[in-house]
Formats: sequence, C-alpha cells, structure tokens
Amino acid sequence: MEIAVVNYYATGLLKIMSKKLLLHICCIGCGAYVSKELIKQNFKVVLYFYNPNIFPEEEYNARFNEVEKVAKKFNIKYITEKYNHQDWLKKIKGLEQEPEKGKRCIVCYYDRLKKTAQKAKELNFDYFATTLTVSPHKLADKISEIGNKLEKKYNIKYLDKDFKKKDGFKNACKFSKELNLYRQDYCGCEFSKL
Repeated sequence: MEIAVVNYYATGLLKIMSKKLLLHICCIGCGAYVSKELIKQNFKVVLYFYNPNIFPEEEYNARFNEVEKVAKKFNIKYITEKYNHQDWLKKIKGLEQEPEKGKRCIVCYYDRLKKTAQKAKELNFDYFATTLTVSPHKLADKISEIGNKLEKKYNIKYLDKDFKKKDGFKNACKFSKELNLYRQDYCGCEFSKL
C-alpha cells in the first residue's frame, strides 16, 4: 500500500485525482475511448458536444445520438450547444477551398476549443481537453498550441495530450466497434466531404 502512495506522488497522480474535466468530443467513436482512459486516471469527465462545423444536420444528429447512447450506457454526463452551422460558415468565410489540415481546419480547431475553454471556466471545471488529437487526420501540434494559449487566456488548465499515441486511434476504433457505434467517413464539414 505504501508503495502505491509513493508511486502516486512520483507520477503526480495525486495532483489530478478527481479533477473535473470538460472533454470536447467531435464524435463518440473517439470520445468513448478517450473518456474511458481519462476516467481510469481519476478524472471526472463531462462530455461536451459543440460541433457547428458538422454538415448536413442529419450527420450532426447521427453523431449526437451516439453521444447520448454512450453517455447513458456509461453514466457519463454531457453538455451540448445549439447547432448553428451558418455561424460557423461565417467564421471560415474565404477558407472554403483550403485543403484538409489547412487554415480552415485551424480556425475550426480554435472555435471549438475556445468554446470548450469558455464553458469549462463558466462551469468551474478544473480542466478542459479535446478528443481531436486522437485522429491521425488532425494536427495535434496546432491543437496543443491553441489549447495552451486558451489556458492562459481563460485561466483554466488545458490537458495537453496527444490521444493517438500508444495506439490511441487504433484502440478508439476497436472500442467503438465493440460498442457498435456509428463511425463517420469524413471529418464533418461539407468541405472535408469532397
């Protein structure tokens, strides 16, 4: 028992045990796996579904329905925002023709992480994070940079983790298959679908 306590101190786990974390999720396929891993690390995870980039609305609803299903199955709370794709289109105006991982995506990462940081601050969470980094199709270094800037701006800790490491993406795919979850075949916006 004493060894376990020493190990907690050595790994710094005592500092994060039972901390409230608002986890931005773009889809539950990645969100279920990341949530499970964070809960194992003693975070109190609340899912945050803010994705105005997703198009069409039927796709948005399909992804959100899966969030509700997983939240209920694992007794995880979630928060969602009203769907407003038109507002998102205004934010990325002029960047429609950018390639995947281009400037449009950076604006999209920023928008979703900013909203997550603001919501986490508003609701007195200890941390905010995103599952965006589990995907090999996303720029984890840019997401990290944005998250760390928002941490300073809103004075709320950003859990800076590249969730695709240690086979994270592979494990997320495997776990979502075990749960029989819907997995989309494009990022979300109409420009990523082309």
